[in-house]
Amino acid sequence: MSRVHIITDSTAHFTDSTLPERLGVTVVAQTIHFGRQAFREGVDISTEEFFRRLPHYATLPVLHPPSVDVFRDLYSEKLKQNKQILSIHTSSKMGRTVALARQAADEFLGGHKIVVIDSLTTSFGLGLLVEAAAEAAEKNLPLDDVVRIVRGMITHMYAVFFVENLDYLERNGRLSKSQAVLGTMLGIKPFLTIEDGEIIPMEKVRTRDKAVDKLVEFVSEFSNIERVAIMQSGQQPTEDTRQLLERLEQTFPGQYFPVMTYGPGLACQIGPDSLGIFIYEGTGKES
Repeated sequence: MSRVHIITDSTAHFTDSTLPERLGVTVVAQTIHFGRQAFREGVDISTEEFFRRLPHYATLPVLHPPSVDVFRDLYSEKLKQNKQILSIHTSSKMGRTVALARQAADEFLGGHKIVVIDSLTTSFGLGLLVEAAAEAAEKNLPLDDVVRIVRGMITHMYAVFFVENLDYLERNGRLSKSQAVLGTMLGIKPFLTIEDGEIIPMEKVRTRDKAVDKLVEFVSEFSNIERVAIMQSGQQPTEDTRQLLERLEQTFPGQYFPVMTYGPGLACQIGPDSLGIFIYEGTGKES
């Protein structure tokens, strides 16, 4: 058993859903609140069920992080099995998960070591960081080396989305109410990026075709794509997704573009019916 145990939260998205079990990663559930109803992400409610329920609620869903008590109990349990813990979580600018994990970690002093990392990303980006950390831990690398690998990757993570429903951006403080109302009336679709861990509107487009153009332009800026994923909210590829995939495969022959359904954690930030891309750009150097 590795002496470094990897912990993350349920906003992490993996191309291989068996990865946490296979590499011994502990995934802590975030809680989704639909009004007075609460569901643990990935435990009480699946991604498919989340999007199925979404149209039937009058209020927007809210994501709540695991409590300090949850982290404290988990750290205490894992420290009995492993001397060191690396806890990697969704961006601190998208929720309080990192802050609560650090609060719990600060209670453990002495010979045990817990490092909490703010991934500055979420979803597929977070999943890639966890995957790299877990693979390094499986090789029994020291904690400092695993931390160095993860921190080195964070600066090479990129993501963009276009958003159909502006209510979520308004609720999360990224658009004013007047901007959201006017944008909806005019059919404007904000084009968003994740910058320093924060979801930031970059520009606006009027049609989904133009939005797809912007996504293709974004990918074309990279010369050394190591990992990439197209993220959509439905299980079946939409016409936009098919168009995007076709154009990307023409532009980048031989590059694999998996199409994945983003989870409730990201949906609570940007809403349903969005389309986006996560990219990890390699350094071009041998690891």
